[in-house]
Amino acid sequence: MEYTQLGSSDLNVSRLCLGCMSFGQKEGEARAAWTLNEDDARAIIKQALEQGINFFDTAFAYGGGLSEQIVGRALRDFAPRDQVVVATKFLPRTDAELEQGVTGAQHVMHHVNKSLSDLGMDYIDLYICHMWDYRTPIEEILEGMGQAVKEGKVRSLGFSNCYAWQLCHVNHLAEQMGIPQIVALQGHYNLLFREEEREMVPYCKEANIALTPYSPLASGRLVKKPGEVTARMEHDNVLHAKYDRSAQQDAVIIARVAELAEKYGLTTTQVALGWLLQKVAAPVVGATKSKHLTEAVAAVEVQLSAEDCAYLEEPYVPHQLVGVMEFNQPGKQLDLHDKK
Repeated sequence: MEYTQLGSSDLNVSRLCLGCMSFGQKEGEARAAWTLNEDDARAIIKQALEQGINFFDTAFAYGGGLSEQIVGRALRDFAPRDQVVVATKFLPRTDAELEQGVTGAQHVMHHVNKSLSDLGMDYIDLYICHMWDYRTPIEEILEGMGQAVKEGKVRSLGFSNCYAWQLCHVNHLAEQMGIPQIVALQGHYNLLFREEEREMVPYCKEANIALTPYSPLASGRLVKKPGEVTARMEHDNVLHAKYDRSAQQDAVIIARVAELAEKYGLTTTQVALGWLLQKVAAPVVGATKSKHLTEAVAAVEVQLSAEDCAYLEEPYVPHQLVGVMEFNQPGKQLDLHDKK
């Protein structure tokens, strides 16, 4: 495993981050077909640690804290606290909080404390705003994030699912308010969706903000054979919303990934991740089987040539925004808070 400094922070992280969205089954939950129970999740976390991964990403939104609880229990059992880097995320204010007059700062601090309780930890290494809250002044959100750092509950700050101008605005305000800068950006970025390259990637490079993208394998689309179907493909409506509409044009890229994998004796996962690892600090990789993790770790050593990368990139055409960036807009605020 290779390691890197996370942006301008003092966090030293593995080149792969284990994404923990799939940890925690709930009875009757639509995602249950592709999520893991606690025993299976613990096995994946233990394997990740054994293979050198020290960076773990979860969120309050993942099962209403269930993922955080599983991750926290496993890490407390398997690793010293100072040898792992734990990231978690908070959502925008709810309708109820708006009606009750809960400020953005109060909202952030409530979620910090809730996540610390779920994780069973004294501090969070990287605390991430899960998406832009269009109904809350960003100054209030930053006030809460800064307070969490001041109280020693958070070491570094991150952002996810935003535009480059928003991230730039956040860091400008943070400087004015005496709050630590954002050190990591978790956006949607892979061979099938490269819109981040227009403005976000150049800005983050200039500002020394680490890129830790989610969906590095396009929720599995990049590495499956034509016609191959998984439980997630059958049950994950978010996956379909993100990738179905561009399936025909994306098929060319998927075929080239398979072609290079055969040419070099690699897996498609190694090719797709190998490409991304040449561009970002640490992709957030999900794993529901041991082999998923083994393949991902092997990708860290893959070195594609400039010609190989150009070959993979050449068929790409502009894509419209999808997922959170498509639906989380003024007037149609996403509500991903767990209501169970």
